[in-house]
Amino acid sequence: MSDAPAIECSRVAFGFRAGVPVIEDATFAVPTRSLTCVIGPNGGGKTTLLLLMLGLLQPLSGTVRVLGRLPGEARTRIGYMPQRVGVDDTFPASVMDAVLMGRLDRHACGRYDRSDREAALGVLSEMGVADLARRPFFSLSGGQRQRALIARALVSQPELLLLDEPTAYVDPAFADQFYAIVERLRSKMTVVIVSHDLGVVSERVDQVVCVNRTVRIHPVSAMTGEVINAVYGSRLNLVRHDHNCNHGVAPHA
Repeated sequence: MSDAPAIECSRVAFGFRAGVPVIEDATFAVPTRSLTCVIGPNGGGKTTLLLLMLGLLQPLSGTVRVLGRLPGEARTRIGYMPQRVGVDDTFPASVMDAVLMGRLDRHACGRYDRSDREAALGVLSEMGVADLARRPFFSLSGGQRQRALIARALVSQPELLLLDEPTAYVDPAFADQFYAIVERLRSKMTVVIVSHDLGVVSERVDQVVCVNRTVRIHPVSAMTGEVINAVYGSRLNLVRHDHNCNHGVAPHA
């Protein structure tokens, strides 16, 4: 790994309304070519943190640096998959069209060439949905949409990949396949995943960013049940991808 972090946050604070902080005094770094998982309760600030990294939100105080630059300056080097995407059922975009949008920064006029289409087909194949390339995007199931959106995030060959709940609507078999793909990707890019799949914490990642208004970094070895319970404010369970539970308490994250 490079010595320079891919992401650096220093005393970052943000709130949508005056006096109501969403993120406060966040100071942490994400190493280059690492796999980092962001966890925390709903409404704790996880998605807000990603939007700050993208430069789509500006901190009220503190600084955010991404790939050595201000987030807005580094945006073309970032692949991003949002948690939810609104789809107009009357918009006639195919799955291929949706994925190609991930390469718009290379084509000011939106005219794609053969190499773009080959790249799009390649990432769709990696996601297991190449056969859907000509299908209308709005006709896809939730899991199929999720795979296509991950492909869109990857098609630009980013240096930093930000994924907000990438396995929220996919079956467990694909979730295992997806995380295997991510582990291969980390050899050439930095990956940050927001996830409620706490099994990822115990098996896959280099470090964990715990977000519940404040932000704390933990190595995987320190992710005990007590730490996770403190983050979520209630008793939770680490669920492994093989579906064995570490404790007898059912998760409700």
